[in-house]
Amino acid sequence: MARKDEFTATTRDIRVSVRAFYLADQSEPDRGQFVWAYRVEIANVGRETVQLMRRTWHITDGLGRTQTVHGAGVIGEQPVLEPGGRFEYTSGTPLATASGFMHGAYHMVVTDSGESFDVAIPAFSLDSPHQPSGRVH
Repeated sequence: MARKDEFTATTRDIRVSVRAFYLADQSEPDRGQFVWAYRVEIANVGRETVQLMRRTWHITDGLGRTQTVHGAGVIGEQPVLEPGGRFEYTSGTPLATASGFMHGAYHMVVTDSGESFDVAIPAFSLDSPHQPSGRVH
């Protein structure tokens, strides 16, 4: 059961769930530095063993500026997920604004066939207590 602050997407039997947390103790709002941690769970609910090879993140701040980050694996690992397996990790990101959002993709490979495919990382919001009220969307 997903929590209301948890964002989940499933692509080709790989379920990605994300929760973000504002880190007040690492943020300096007066200096335009806002920091979040995010916890990701990647679960293989299918029948094929897969490996996470690379990641792509799109990080957008409250002014609409987007930074794209590419890299090998996650937190220095390229986890293999067997059927029923899962992998969890925590990472973080700073922004120069009091809010923003992130989304992206994990680039996976089926270990038996070598077939590559992308798994969506759902968009999730980065909210702090410092964002202006009465935001217009």
